Parts: sequence; structure tokens; C-alpha cells
Amino acid sequence: MVAQTRHGGSPKKKLAFNEKLVTKGLSTDALLKKLKALHTQLAGIDQEHIDLGSLGSIRKELVNTSILLHKDRGVKAYTACCLADILRLYAPDAPYTQAELRDIFQFFFRQLTKGLQGSDASYYDQYFHLLESLSTVKSVVLVCDLPNAEDLIVEVFRDFFNLVKRDLAKKIEIFMTDILVALIDECQSLPTEALETLMSQFIDKNARIEHPAYRLAVDVCNATADKLQRHVCQYFSDIIVSNAREEELEEIRTSHELVKRLHHSCPALLHSVIPQLEEELRAEETELRLIVTQTLGDMFADKGGADLVKKYPTTWNLWLSRKNDRSSGIRVKFVEATRGLLTALPELKKEIEVSLDAKLMDPDEKVRAAVCKVYAQLDYETALHYVSDDVLRAIAGRGLDKKQIVRVEALNCLGKLYSLAYPEIENGEPLAIKQFSWIPNEILQMLTVRTEVRNIIEQVIMDHILPLPSSTSVPSSKSNEIDEVAWTDRLLYTLQYLDEKSVKALLNLSGLKTLRPNIFDHFVEACIKNNGGIIDENEELVVRKLNAVVQHIAATYQDPHKAAEDLNSFAKLNEGRLYKLLKTCMDPQTDLKGLIKATAEFCRRLEQSSASILPTLLVLLRRSSFRIINQSSIPTLIKRIQKTCSTTPHAQTLLTCASKHVPALFKAHIGELAKAIADEKNALLVEVCLQALAGVVKWDGALAPTDKRTNERVARIVLQSNHRHAKFAARILAFSKHRQEACGKAVESIAENIASSDPETSLAHISVLTQFSRFAPESFEDKSDVLMSYLLKSVLMVPTPPNSDDMDLGEEWAEEHELSLELQARILVLKVCRYRGLAHATSEKALETSAPTLKMLATLLEYGGCFNIESPEDPKVMSRMRLQAAISLLHLSTVDTYADAIAPKFLRLALVMQ
Repeated sequence: MVAQTRHGGSPKKKLAFNEKLVTKGLSTDALLKKLKALHTQLAGIDQEHIDLGSLGSIRKELVNTSILLHKDRGVKAYTACCLADILRLYAPDAPYTQAELRDIFQFFFRQLTKGLQGSDASYYDQYFHLLESLSTVKSVVLVCDLPNAEDLIVEVFRDFFNLVKRDLAKKIEIFMTDILVALIDECQSLPTEALETLMSQFIDKNARIEHPAYRLAVDVCNATADKLQRHVCQYFSDIIVSNAREEELEEIRTSHELVKRLHHSCPALLHSVIPQLEEELRAEETELRLIVTQTLGDMFADKGGADLVKKYPTTWNLWLSRKNDRSSGIRVKFVEATRGLLTALPELKKEIEVSLDAKLMDPDEKVRAAVCKVYAQLDYETALHYVSDDVLRAIAGRGLDKKQIVRVEALNCLGKLYSLAYPEIENGEPLAIKQFSWIPNEILQMLTVRTEVRNIIEQVIMDHILPLPSSTSVPSSKSNEIDEVAWTDRLLYTLQYLDEKSVKALLNLSGLKTLRPNIFDHFVEACIKNNGGIIDENEELVVRKLNAVVQHIAATYQDPHKAAEDLNSFAKLNEGRLYKLLKTCMDPQTDLKGLIKATAEFCRRLEQSSASILPTLLVLLRRSSFRIINQSSIPTLIKRIQKTCSTTPHAQTLLTCASKHVPALFKAHIGELAKAIADEKNALLVEVCLQALAGVVKWDGALAPTDKRTNERVARIVLQSNHRHAKFAARILAFSKHRQEACGKAVESIAENIASSDPETSLAHISVLTQFSRFAPESFEDKSDVLMSYLLKSVLMVPTPPNSDDMDLGEEWAEEHELSLELQARILVLKVCRYRGLAHATSEKALETSAPTLKMLATLLEYGGCFNIESPEDPKVMSRMRLQAAISLLHLSTVDTYADAIAPKFLRLALVMQ
């Protein structure tokens, strides 16, 4: 080799090292010292300044087997560095035979594999130098010209990917990348085993970009994409061809998973693979179409999906056509794959929505259910910005699907989306309100359309629309107390967006309107008496009652037979603790925290003892407990009326319903009610709280207020002009501790002043008399002669002439808020007559005493709502009077003494009620 520089100017330096490395009797320390000195000299020489002739003897000694196979790690580490420097100085040629080069490179990679452990390992700097030299000088490409190049390349790939997993320095990873890239670029054809090693880094499902081996593979593939495209395509084709006819498709699934991972990190590798995937969409084999439909769907939804659609539009359109594949399984896969597309491909949102909308009407219920499930899995932002209102309403339509699986997915989808959106609805976010606030109303409307949806609607309302604050446990620390206010407010905000029909449906689901003891109370008692089948007395009666109750409850389930079996199994368990927990949940006195705790324990215990019956008992638990409105709701509801806000009307609705049907809810809040009625400036608050107080006192007279100030206030309200206030105050007096004295005073005062009262006060007095005639008849009868004379002559018998405007319009009915004071008073007088008749029902002269009342009511029916057929009244008045007369006769007909007298009028009565 000519010893001159490429520029032919300055003289070349000779290697100063002139010692022998291979001599007899040379100790390891001495050899190591010589190698260190040699390495120092070689590393400091530039290629342009070395006289290659001076390296002749040393380069031969370095490949002597006594050195290459030396036992000392240090000797081998420095030898490797020196050899790397020799290759650097001789580059681009190599001063060794092919056999020697093979030994040298095997030696290099053996040293790196065994020695490169970490920065604190022995000889780390030497291994680092070796790797850096191979990377920068690219001497490793000499491997490609060796006879056994393929084996050596495979070994390099395998060693490097094992080595990089040791989590070494970032620079080492970069050196490895450069070396592998150089090998791929230089070799004529990358060995299959080397490609498999590279591809295997992507197949591991747990591999992430933070993992060194995965990162190395990504960097190498992206740097050599043009060269590797053909190899990857062939690799993929070979797998498909070799496995296409096999029943076991695991290899094909794995290869498609690999394609997805490559697309995620190295999309340029797949230029020739995408057309193959497109062909697979046309394949006859259903399983292959199924796999590729899912694969492409995931790829379109991944980062770079939009570019993929633009580069391969025919592939996109063919994939999109899988929505109409003859296989329902593939249609399901297509639907499932669209979930990620809504956000990944916003510019194609309309096209995707149209496809999903069409699949909501697919003939296969699994496809329809899959569409609903896709939307149920969306996050709030996606559902808000990428899903149209029309699509959500189409999903709501599937809530009435003929197939249960579709109904369940559709309604759960709506419930989940509403639950996600609720915080924004509560905050008054206009977009959230427009997009989601209608959902509870739509769900509740379905109750009146199909009875079989009741079970799933109950579950959706309880789990998603109005869930308990916690369904598994009760926080023990004070800092994590259950937020009863937020829970109650959620109900109020939901009610804001319900129409009247849906409000009634929700109140029915709440259990407020159920008479107590109800069927669920009877069930628990029947289970207790049944005692697991060990009955001491009245065995036949006990068993018959249990069976009757079970059948009655089971009839309301989707599968009555299964429900009956489960309920009977529960009775056979005969676990006293479960009975106690169930009673706790059903008790109106149980607060929210107690309900959550009892519910969680009930579910946990039942799952441990008999998990198979838990779903059935959960339905029973939902229906029997106060999970929508609870005694813990009362303080918040009162506060929402105290300070007028948008939810005030709904708070009034709930409190009024509770007062009528479950006054026991107010037992723990008597003090708050008594305090509230003192706020005379807030008429609505006084009315609602008086009604609640009246309800709870009627339910349990022992709870009547005993403090003098409250009783005096109630007595005053009885005589005031607000007829609603007066009505409920009168009811409180009728059940108070000193009822006879209090009611007597009120009746006497009214008897003295009613004739001279203004219409508003007169109506209030009549409201009071109605309550007394019903609940304190003795007090009323003390002044009945005076009062009845006035009520009949000055109120009831005073006709209301027709209104010419109403006659022209043909209107014959007036709503409650349209009734005049006079008509309200006349209707109340009819109620007074009815209650007096019922009060006298047990006396010997009952029929004689009530005969005028029966005759009067019959006359109203006969004449269509007036007392003189020749002088008809206002049609609106007549319709209301006729209705009240019919209702009064129905009530009186329940008394045997009056039944015979009313019987001749039964046909007319039936016609009116109809």
C-alpha cells in the first residue's frame, strides 16, 4: 500500500510502538500494559497522517489466536479497541483476509455482548470506544462481503437487541442504530432471521417507545424504510400464504397486529403492504376479512390515520363498505372499529356517522347493539363535539327495540353520556344542555310505550341518571363525607328538563307514591315467617302467602320464572342479617349514608352466599328503597324554596309528593318545618312546610309540635286569608295534642265571621271547615247548623251564569289554576257534605241524616252539574260540579248504609266517571 496522503503533501508518521505482543513467557499484566500503550497511540493517529506500512507487524499480531482467545477480559477489551483502530486507519480497505475479518467481527460482538453491562462495569470505556468506532467508521459494512455474511448479520441483530435491553446510555443506543442501519443499507438482501428479530420488537404488546429495544427497532426501520419496504411486504405475504388455509389463524392475527404496530411507529415501511390488506378485504374467507377489517379500522383510528386515508382512498372506501358485509360478525367489527375514527378523522365525521346511523337499523341485533356500545364508550368531549344530536336521538329510538340486548345497550349508552355531561349541565353550559339534557326525559317517556323496558330504565336511572353518591362503601373520614346537597341538587337539575309526564313517571319510580306497607314489606315479612321452610304453626298459610307475594313481584320482571326462582332461593337462605339490611334500605327513616352502607353490605353478603340471585334481588332493592329522594334530601329541598332559584318549583313538587304519600320522611325534620312556617314573607315556603307538617302529624300524632309559639302561629294561620295555608294549618290542629279545644275555637270564630268575610278569606274559611268536617267532625258539628245554612244558601246554591265568550269558544273545562274563587268554594262545600256523610256513617240515623246530601249530589248528576235544569250555568262550572258530585257519591257508596240508596244512580255515575 502506498504510504502517502490523499493530498500528497506532508510526510506520513510511523507508528512509534515497536514492541512484540506475541512472545514466549509474556505475562498478562505485561501484555495488557503493551496493549494499552498501543491503543493510546492508535487512537491518537488520524488516518491521513499514518504510514500504513508501519502497522504491518502489529496488525498481524493482533489477530493471533493467543490474543483473540486470551482468558483475560482486559486483554480482549484492548485488543478489540486496537483492531477497531486498525480498521479505521485502513478504511475503506481492510488489511485482513475474509477468514480473519470473520474472526475479528465475531470477536467484536462477543466482547460487546459479554462486557457492555453498564457505565460502572470493568473496561466500559473500551467497549464504548469499540462501539463508537464501528458506528462512525462504518467498518462493520465489511461483514456484508464475507462468505458467511448472513449468519454474521443475523448474529449482530440478535446480539444488539439483547444488548440494548440492558438500558444503557443513549449514545450507545445511537451507535447501535447507526451500525444496524449501515448493515441494512450495504447488504444485498437482509436475512430473514435478521428481519424477524427486527419485527419481533413490534409484536410484543407491552412494547412502548420508552423501551430501548422497541425504540432501537423504530429508529432502524424509519432510517431504512425504502430498503426494508420490499422485505416487510414479502415477510407479510409469506405468513398469509403459509397460513391462509389453516384453521389456526393465530399467525395471521399476529402478523396483522405487527402491521398495526408498524403503522403506528414506522408507516413508511408499509407502502407495499396496504394494497395487500385491501385485497384481503375482498377475500372469501370470513375470518381473514374479519381480521383485516379490525386491523385497518385500528390503523385509520391511529395517529397518521388521516394520511393513510389520503394515500390509499380505495382501501378506505373498500373498508367502509364492510358495513354491508354479508357476515354480521364483520359488520360488528366494522362498527367497533369506528369508535376511534370519530376523533381521529374529524373531516370524515359525517361519512362515519352516516354509516353508523345506517347500522342502527341493521337486521342483526348484535350489530345494532354494537353501534350503541360504541357511542357508550366515548368520552365527554368526543360525544359533545363529534356526535350529532340526530345520532343520539336515533340511539334513543333503539331504546324501544324489539330485542332486549339492543334496548340494554341503547339505554345504558344514553345514561352513561348523560352522567358524563351532568357536571356541565349543572354549570349551565349551553352546548351540554342542548346535547344531553333531554336524555332523562326521553328515557322516562319510554315507560308509557313498552312495559318490558321498565327493568332496564330503572337500572339506567338508578345507575347513571340519578346514582347514589357511592355504591360500594361509605367514607369513614369526615373529610370524605357524602355530599347530600349535591346528590339532591342533581335530582332537581334533572327535573328541570322533564315534562309533566316524565316527572310523574320519575315520581312513580321513586317509590314515593307506593302505599306502605307495600308488596316488598310483605315479602320480607313472609320470608321471616317462612324461616327457611321450618315453620312451627300455620305452615300452609305461611307458604301460601310467600308464594303469592313472590308471584306478584316476579310478574313485574323481564323473566318472571327466573325471578320467582331467585326470590324463593332468597327466602330459603333465611339469613337474618340480609332481612335486617333489606328492611333498613326500605325504611323511610334511613338516611342517605345509612342507605348506601346497608346497600353495599347487602350486595356483598348476598354475592358471597348466592351470587346467582344477586341481579334479581338488586332489582327488588332498587324498587323498594328510597334511592331517588330520601329523608336526607329534605333540608336541601327546603333551602331551595327558602331562596328562590330555578329549581324551586321542582323542590316544591318533591316535597308536596312526599307530604301526601310518605310523610314519614319528615319525621327527623319537624324542627326545620316549624321554623320555616314562621317565614311569613315566603308564602310558598309556608305552604309547603305546613303541608309537610300536616302530613307527618296526621301520620303520627305524637310528632305534633308542642311548643306554644308554633301552635299559636298555626292557630292564627287557620283564620287567615290564604286558603292553602289555612287548609294545612287546620289539618295540623285536627291532629294536635289539644285538638278539641283548638278546633272548637277556630270553628266558633269562623261561624261568627264567615258571612262578612271577603271572597278570599271566605274561601280560606271553607277550606278549614272542609278539613274539620273530615278530621274533627265533633268540633264542626258544634256549629253545623249555622255553618251548613251559610254554606248551602250563600255558597253552593248561588249559580254562576254562563260567560258569553266561553260559550262562543265551546269550552267546557277549566284547569285547577283557572278556577274562580266562587267555584273553588262551591266544590269545597260539596266536600264538606261528603265528609259529614262519612262522619255520620256509623250512627243509627246515618241514612236519614245524609239523605239530603245524597239527593243533592244525585240532582247535580241528573242535571249535568247544576241544580236547576231550566237555568243552566257556566259549562266550566257545571263540568267541575258534576265531577265533584260523582267523586263524592263514589266515596259515600263505600258505606253499606248508603250503597243501596246510591245504586239506582249507578249507571249515570259510571257514565260521568267514564
